[in-house]
Order: sequence, then structure tokens, then C-alpha cells
Amino acid sequence: MGWFDKLQSLWKGAGRVDIAQRFQLLSEGYVGTMSRFYRARDRQHDRIVGLKLCDPEKTLTFESRFAGLKKPSEGQIALSMKHERIVETYEAGVSSTGQAYIVMEFLPGPGLQQLVRQRDERLVGRRLNLIRQMAEAVQAVHQAGFIHRDICPRNFICLPELDGIKLIDFGLTVPDEPAFRRPGNRTGTPLYMAPEIVRRRDTDNRLDVFALGVTAYELLTFQLPWPAAEATGRAALRHDTHDPVPILEIAPGLDRTLAVAITDCISANRDQRPASLGEFLSRIRRVRSEQSN
Repeated sequence: MGWFDKLQSLWKGAGRVDIAQRFQLLSEGYVGTMSRFYRARDRQHDRIVGLKLCDPEKTLTFESRFAGLKKPSEGQIALSMKHERIVETYEAGVSSTGQAYIVMEFLPGPGLQQLVRQRDERLVGRRLNLIRQMAEAVQAVHQAGFIHRDICPRNFICLPELDGIKLIDFGLTVPDEPAFRRPGNRTGTPLYMAPEIVRRRDTDNRLDVFALGVTAYELLTFQLPWPAAEATGRAALRHDTHDPVPILEIAPGLDRTLAVAITDCISANRDQRPASLGEFLSRIRRVRSEQSN
């Protein structure tokens, strides 16, 4: 029995959980398009956890796109991810009211999106390390046989001292298989979306390379490569009709090797992007500082 069959068996056999009885909701972290996230106390295990409650209707709408394809659920995918750069998932199941839930480790550190928006000075000197760790996290997703499809600052949480970072949220993640790479799945966060998605072309895991490149660019400059007045799918249409603002134009002191590697990641032509996150990591491995010496 393979890992998917085991997880599917576990999922089907899990008892329904009374969320209100099992968990004490301590604070709400964020509200996503398809879920709500809470810091909670798990009474059963007497520990503080992150609790994600998925919107049943929106989740069903999303999953219906893959009818007949045996797509694993978000919970099943999250449970299969075991890597130091990825948030640890403890449990996934269905509540007594029919709502999917995911229990994970609670990360007390700030979200990367918050740090970037605040132009937090603590990031200076730490960004190269964070970029490497983000790339390692996405590489692990790819090695596990999946495409994340929503790489952006919102889905990375830093450790409290900003010396580490972890990837979260597999709500849009799909298996890296032909049936899931066909044109038409236009999910993702538009400002980080590769042009092949919005143009309804076939896709592969290089769309995550593109999104990671945009995220790294924003982390280093506090700006997006394509300035946009809106965050809808229309903004993503600029990604292959306008050249990005050269990163060295905004951050002239940036290490040249790092700058070129990130610029290649956000190429509109996916054949010009690094073929994998392993290749990207190899290119920036010799970089010692985010700033040129």
C-alpha cells in the first residue's frame, strides 16, 4: 500500500471531531479565501496548535474541478509533507458538522507578508538565508510529487528571530501529474502568477519557480517586479506583456549572482527559468551576502 492509499484509508477511518469540544480557539490568525486559521489549544493533547477550518462550500467548489482524478485532499497532502522547512501537520479530518479541519504546529513568528509590507529593518542581512530556505521548502514539495501553486509571502511564516522560515498552506496544491497540468486551472495569487496560468496554457512546477522569484524580488526590494494598481487576474496579464523593473535598478547594491538568478526565475518564458529549485539553489550557493562586496 502506497503513502496515498494509507492516508486515504486513515482519512476515511477517522472519527468525526467536535471542534468546539476538542479545541479552545484562542485567537484568529487570518481569514483566507477558503478557510479560517486559529491559534488554538488542543484539549486532547494539551498543546497549542494552529487550527485551519476549511469553508465546506468553497472547498467543494475547488475540489470539483478535479472530479474523477482522485486528487488527494489538502489535509492528505499536508500530512505527506515531512521537511524542516515546511510546517508540520499533526492531523487532518472532518468535523461533526462536515467541515474539513487541519491541525498543525503553531508558529509564533511573524508572517513574511507582514514583514515585507512593514519594510521591517530586521530583514536586512537575513534575506539571503530566508530565500535559500524558501527555495528548499518548495523544492521539497516538488520532490514529494506536487506543485504548490500558491507561493507568495502570505504562505511563509518566519521563526521569531527571523533566522528561519517555513512554508504553509496546501489549499491549492495538486499532484505533479499530466491530468493536473492541463490548461484551465487559473488558481493562485495573481501578483505572483506565472503567465502560462493566466493565459490558459499547460503548466508544470516551473510556475512555482516563477512565484518564488517574485517573492524573493519583493523581499529584497519591498516592491513587485510589475507595479500594479490592482491585485486581480488582470494584473497577472502584465507578466508577459511588460518587462519587469530590473531588480538592480531598485537595489543597485545587490549581489549580481543573486540578482541574475532571481531575474531568470521571473522570466515570462518558462524555458528560460531555472529548470528546478535545485538548480536555483546551486546558482546562489556561492553567494555569501545579499549585498555585493
